[in-house]
Amino acid sequence: MAGHQVRRRAVRDIRAVLCAALPLALLALLTGCDDPAGAQTAPPGIQRMLDQRAAAVRNRDTAAFLASVDPRASGYRAEQRRMFANLARVPLAAWSYELVRTDAFGLPPAVGADGRRVAAEVRLRYRLTGYDSAPVTAVQYLTLTDRGGRWRISSDSDGATSGRRSARRLWDQGPVEVVRGRHSLVLGVGRGTAALRELAERTDAAVPAVGKAWPGKWAGRVVVEAPQSLERMAELLNASDPAGYRGIAAVTTGEPGPAAAAPADRVVVNPEAYGELSAAGRQVVLTHEATHVATRTATTSATPMWLSEGFADWAAYRGGGRPAPTTAPELAHAVATGAPPSRLPADGDFRFSRSARQLARAYESGWLACRMIADRWGERKLGAFYRAAGRGGTESAGRAMRDQLGVSPAEFTRRWRAYVAEQLG
Repeated sequence: MAGHQVRRRAVRDIRAVLCAALPLALLALLTGCDDPAGAQTAPPGIQRMLDQRAAAVRNRDTAAFLASVDPRASGYRAEQRRMFANLARVPLAAWSYELVRTDAFGLPPAVGADGRRVAAEVRLRYRLTGYDSAPVTAVQYLTLTDRGGRWRISSDSDGATSGRRSARRLWDQGPVEVVRGRHSLVLGVGRGTAALRELAERTDAAVPAVGKAWPGKWAGRVVVEAPQSLERMAELLNASDPAGYRGIAAVTTGEPGPAAAAPADRVVVNPEAYGELSAAGRQVVLTHEATHVATRTATTSATPMWLSEGFADWAAYRGGGRPAPTTAPELAHAVATGAPPSRLPADGDFRFSRSARQLARAYESGWLACRMIADRWGERKLGAFYRAAGRGGTESAGRAMRDQLGVSPAEFTRRWRAYVAEQLG
């Protein structure tokens, strides 16, 4: 789920500005719709042009790549030349385009003697060498123009006014620098080699820590993207309002679910919030995010937010030895003032619209719930409960409590409230 804003400095450092997995609603924007209506009746030259463009990227052939761009669209052509150069260091294992439809948005009025035009929705799919077992998919909305019997791309921004914004990738933002770690691949723009190496080192430390906390199988590799600014981070997440991510140190994107070939995960770092953290806070952030990568195939829409975020926090703080009131200061304050929580946080408690204090309490409550399971039932049982909670429909978490923990949801909540009072009182 999308992370939240935390404005207080003390909470920022201890709670690591909390971070999270991207919501499915946003993933839908990144992966597009599954209705290919219009592609089958499209002129065959369009897909042929897209295939040639993809081959040019794979072959690192600038001239062949620019052959797919409308020569009359001088501004767009210059942008595409820069974008192609920005890709030079990115280790690509695969790159392809698929035409989805040719009536994806309303085209602006033609200027002059333009040829036939179509408004195309196109899926870009790519994989990074050594890290992606399945492709990342990004939707592009392209204006295609027939120039003397050859289709060319004239723009990738004409659909923005009608809400059809082309997904932006890191290489759209500038030359991509690449740093490889033992378990990590860090891609950055405008951050400098030292900053990228620091991210790689902390991610390398996070991966084995997650392996000790999560009993399930996972690749043990993490791809980190480090944009230059908060605004650039929001652009990568296809978000129109960067302010919503101001207090978020990092976000993990990926499609939850059991499919082995689910789209690859990316940890996207906010340089502003991440830069304000202590060394310990930064490690917590990247361990939290690596946990989301590890648990992705066991996470479904049935997995409660308090469990997915609480488990990631539990893994990040596991073995750290910090007192519970230090790690959960907002919840400790609520207990101290006689306003302890009466229930586990609902999924809605993790929304951006909540106040910083409410969001912090939600995350801290999830962390303490997972910590209680590990303390009272054992770490293996916590992992088994996590997997079981993601199976089935909306009632699967309740069934998992009965099957894995031997208690009803009401009894679990009662024990959790007592645990909160015990740990924070």
